Amino acid sequence: MKGVIFIGLQASGKSTFFLEKFYATHFRLNMDMLKTRNRELILLNACIEAKQPLVIDNTNPTVKTRTKYINAFLKSKFHITGYYFQSKINECLQRNSKRKERIPDKGIKATHKKLELPTFQEGFDELYYVYLKDNNFYIKAWQDEI
Repeated sequence: MKGVIFIGLQASGKSTFFLEKFYATHFRLNMDMLKTRNRELILLNACIEAKQPLVIDNTNPTVKTRTKYINAFLKSKFHITGYYFQSKINECLQRNSKRKERIPDKGIKATHKKLELPTFQEGFDELYYVYLKDNNFYIKAWQDEI
């Protein structure tokens, strides 16, 4: 049973990363599709009850935001992995400008202001740093200095 939590700005590559790495094996929870926290909670609980591998594909910028998922995963003995996406705001704003469904720039800037680095103390079993270079994803093991 695996629970994965993505952390990063809008347009940092999270959904594309999901498609490349987890699409065939994990269910995806994403507020862009679900629209309400109630729907998200219903599906989160269903996936946990079914012991379905799951990716939380939201920005999850703060410890507080991540806590509800981590607590749910811990309670059901899920292995918890976090992926922190390099979030250089100028690169995210540039990628966002090329999207069909753009997010207002002020939304990305607001998320950037509250973005908190994840830590193992939150309850993660594994943490990784993800960055994009030449349209390819690179994954590095987490180091507290990052």
